[in-house]
Amino acid sequence: MDWQGQKLAEQLMQILLLAFAAVSFGTGYVLGSFQMMMLIYAGGVVLTTLVTVPNWPFFNRHPLKWLDPSEAEKHPKPQQQQAQAVSSKKKPAKK
Repeated sequence: MDWQGQKLAEQLMQILLLAFAAVSFGTGYVLGSFQMMMLIYAGGVVLTTLVTVPNWPFFNRHPLKWLDPSEAEKHPKPQQQQAQAVSSKKKPAKK
């Protein structure tokens, strides 16, 4: 799942849960049944989970382009130079 797919999954989850909460509350209020309200909302949670949790193809419309390993070896990270620069900038301890 790419970054935009994660954002889409989050938005879908929020919209679906809010919609099922409103529908279940309305139905429970009209029927006067707390049990029916909870059953409808639980069904909505299950449906929302089935829509947003699996890695569906529409969540992968914008895949990340990773750097090829051979290309990465041509440009090593300058880790040793940074460590030396940090140690030379340290202030001497006061006595």
